[in-house]
Amino acid sequence: MNLLPTPLRYFLEVARTGSISEASERLHVATSAISRQISKLEHDVGAPLFERRPRGMALSEAGEILVAYARRSSLDAEQVLADVHGVPALQRSTVKLASSEGFAREFLPAAIATFREKYPGVRFRLDVSGPAAATQQVRDGTVDLAVTYSLAPEKGIKVEYSMQQRIYALMSYDHPLALRRDVELAELLEYPLALMDESTTIRQLFDVCVALDGLSFEPVFESNYSGALQTFAQLRGGITLVGPMTVMRQLGPDRLVIVPIRNPELSKRSMQIQSMAQRTLPAAVRAFLHHLTEQVDETDPRVGRVAGE
Repeated sequence: MNLLPTPLRYFLEVARTGSISEASERLHVATSAISRQISKLEHDVGAPLFERRPRGMALSEAGEILVAYARRSSLDAEQVLADVHGVPALQRSTVKLASSEGFAREFLPAAIATFREKYPGVRFRLDVSGPAAATQQVRDGTVDLAVTYSLAPEKGIKVEYSMQQRIYALMSYDHPLALRRDVELAELLEYPLALMDESTTIRQLFDVCVALDGLSFEPVFESNYSGALQTFAQLRGGITLVGPMTVMRQLGPDRLVIVPIRNPELSKRSMQIQSMAQRTLPAAVRAFLHHLTEQVDETDPRVGRVAGE
C-alpha cells in the first residue's frame, strides 16, 4: 500500500530516473499514463515541472521545489503505515545511513554496536560514498542520515550536528616529524605524500591552501581509499592527511601519530550529521541521532595520540 497520491508517485519516479520510459518500466505502468499524470500535475501547480530534453527529463525550478515536498511526503507516509500496522517505534525498524569512507571503517560500526546493546531490534543499512554523494542521498530520501565532512551549507539539508575539525598530518611513530607539536604545510614537501582524490573535502581544502601559499606538490600516491594511504604512511615513512575522528582507534595500535598543520585554511571543514530539511524523523532514527552525537562528544582524539602533547 502506498499513501502517496498517484500523480506524486509517478512524478517522483520520473524525477529519480530522468526518463518517462524508465519510470514506466520500474512502476509497470504505461508511459502514456505517466505522461497524463505529469501533465495533470503541471496543470494543477501552474508551472512546468520538467525541462524536456532529447535524452531525458530534467527538473525545472518548480520541479525542484515539488520533489523536495514529495520526498518528505513519501517518507512520512511510510512512517504512518508502520504506525498503523503496529510496528513498535524502536523494534524492527531500519535506520538507513550514508557516510564517507573514513567514518565507515570504525566510528559508525562502533556506534551501531553500542546502540544495539540498548535497542537490539533496530537494523542498519550503510552506504559508503564521497561526501557529495552521501549528502545527495539524504536530499533524495534514500537514507535517513549522512555522516560526512562538509565545506559549505547544502540546499535541502538540515545539519543535525556540526563540529569543526582541522586537518592533521598522519605518520608513523618514528617519522622525523612525529615529535613536533605542529608543522608548516611547506615542511611536508620533503617527504613522500599520499593524498585522497579531488572528490574529497580534505583534498579540495589542501589544494586551495597549496595554491594560496604558492607551493607545488607532487603526491607519490593518490587513491580514493584512505586505508591504503594510511598503510603507506605507516610502512614507508610517508605522510597522509586525515581528520582525527576517522583514525583515533588506529593511532596507538598501529604506531601512528597525527600532527597538526599550522594553516588556518585547513580548519575550514566540519564533520556533520545531516538529515533531510523539514522532515520528521522516525523514532529509531531520532534515537540513533542522539546516540551518535553523544559518541562524537565523547571522542577526544588528543589524549596520548597527537604528537607533541
